[in-house]
Amino acid sequence: MELKHLFSPMKIGSCEIPNRTVVPAMVANMCPDNGKASEQYIRYHEEKAKGGWGLIITEDYRVNPNAGGYPHICGLWSEEQIPSHKKFTDTIHQYESKVFCQIYHAGRQANHFVNGGVQPMSCSPIADAWNKEVPRELTIPEIQQIVKDFGVTAGNAKKAGFDGIEIHAAHGYLIHQFLSPNCNHRIDEYGGSYLNRVRFLKEIMEACRAAVGPDFPIMVRVSAEENSEGGRRFHETRQILLDLQEWGADAIHLSNGMYGVFSSLGIVASHYQHHGWNMDFAAEAKKFLHIPVVTVGRIAEPCMAEDIIASGKADFVAMGRESLTDPHWPEKAKAGKYNDIRHCIGCLQGCTASTYQGVPLYCVINPELGHEFEYDYSKVASPKTVYVAGAGIAGMEAARAAAIKGHKVELYEASGTVGGQFTSAAYPPYKGDYTGYIAWLYREIQKYDNITLHLNTKLTAEMVKAGKPDKVIVATGAKPIIPKVPGINNSKVITVEEALLGKKDVGMNVLIAGGGMSGTETAAFFGMQCKSRVTIIEMRDDIALELEAGIRDDLRTVLRRLFVDVKCNTALAGVTDEGALLKQGDDIKLFPCDTIILSIGVRADNALAEELKDTGVEVVTVGDAVKARQITEASREGFVAGLNA
Repeated sequence: MELKHLFSPMKIGSCEIPNRTVVPAMVANMCPDNGKASEQYIRYHEEKAKGGWGLIITEDYRVNPNAGGYPHICGLWSEEQIPSHKKFTDTIHQYESKVFCQIYHAGRQANHFVNGGVQPMSCSPIADAWNKEVPRELTIPEIQQIVKDFGVTAGNAKKAGFDGIEIHAAHGYLIHQFLSPNCNHRIDEYGGSYLNRVRFLKEIMEACRAAVGPDFPIMVRVSAEENSEGGRRFHETRQILLDLQEWGADAIHLSNGMYGVFSSLGIVASHYQHHGWNMDFAAEAKKFLHIPVVTVGRIAEPCMAEDIIASGKADFVAMGRESLTDPHWPEKAKAGKYNDIRHCIGCLQGCTASTYQGVPLYCVINPELGHEFEYDYSKVASPKTVYVAGAGIAGMEAARAAAIKGHKVELYEASGTVGGQFTSAAYPPYKGDYTGYIAWLYREIQKYDNITLHLNTKLTAEMVKAGKPDKVIVATGAKPIIPKVPGINNSKVITVEEALLGKKDVGMNVLIAGGGMSGTETAAFFGMQCKSRVTIIEMRDDIALELEAGIRDDLRTVLRRLFVDVKCNTALAGVTDEGALLKQGDDIKLFPCDTIILSIGVRADNALAEELKDTGVEVVTVGDAVKARQITEASREGFVAGLNA
């Protein structure tokens, strides 16, 4: 499909955006110096500008020192902060991209650990489900001061060289709280009726317009629905959008949800949500608005983005996590290099996790993210020969990075295919996109003449001694833990990976031993196949505890829908020809089943590293070969080892 609509210009107010691709606001947590733009923050955004995004919207800038919901986000409440942000906008303006400053107050979606020790505040004293702290109800003078703070921040954004501002009235932050019948229980002029609930937003719009003048673009981000119990639905949001247009908004950025609600319907949709899940709201808004509408929500493929614009569902397409996984998405899409794009898989393990970890933004499948200011990709003067053991995620990232630097790479994989354990991780329901990362890495390593892939070849110490490479990167992953219980060698027992990859027919009555991520997702996989009985046993008192909260909610819902039985505080005590022996307390009973699938965990497989200790060859061990962890460590450690080869 020719992307003639996606790469056409369009104005937001007086500002012409060179194309219809938008980077929406995402918390970066890269600015610890009192809201000033750091070098890391600037370079992170610059990479997106280099990649050709039409409009970049910054993370939510605090309108006063205690307005933030995260520890190291930006702010423009003071003129002292302007110079660093002027450096930021000057950097972006070296390219064609335009940049808007999003401004906000977190309200109750904060806690005293991240906003200067101050008790969170809101329209009413109702605790946020995410942060749990009961907020203090704002007085009218305090509300009026916050309105002024928005105006000051908007004015400072203009002075700092931004091309426009975006007022954040979505996602459960302070303005959203005033708009919501679920949050706002005031009986004064800021609550009790629709007109009173929108008063705060109207006054903020007026203050911002007065500060920036009539020709400076103001966009407003709004949640189409709250997705909370008793929360606002789209029929009322329609009126808010119409009012915003009348009050002088130059564009609407129509998002969805609020933080703290059940499942990943909250804000950042996981792999459990379908692609383009918000676009129908934008299409409806387009019917009654005459200002541009931006849509957002798991949009990844260039042809989907083009169709959204071409069919009139929206005027701009925002792709936040796509800009994280591949900041050069627009450049590649425009060139027709669709297969070169590294797509988001919806795992939430970095983009969302970083916010509550209080660390800079990172991405599972883009280990370069957040390190743009420190990595050197120039070719080395004296290329080395690098052996990489294992073509899983860590090994392929290591090979790719070493090849970028110009080294000669010999990549060895004992099995007949690449991907390692991540291959089977893509088999459970809703996780089909996970294969995209493996496929992208495989295509990447095939591009380089200086990478040779050896399948069905296990790298041994003898091969290293004979070949005498300059460096060996051990990325041999991990092996499943096999419990030492009676009968464990029975033919009924198989591993999760064997089960998911179809190595054996598991029958109709399946028992999964282990209720972590892999065990629960495997249960969903076989539940989808309409087995007569699927059961999970877990020694702890709950399942899937290591998963991100929204994904855990969704997975539990799927397990209930598929009638998967869960037995917590239950251990595997043994195996017989009839089934499993299950232990609950001091009681051991036979549980008849066809197959016992082991998902108890994995243990590092670093035998090769041990064998190479005294050979004199430089050895670096990465990923699960160091310690069984998540894919985040595998991709990052592998890439760094290759880049520093």
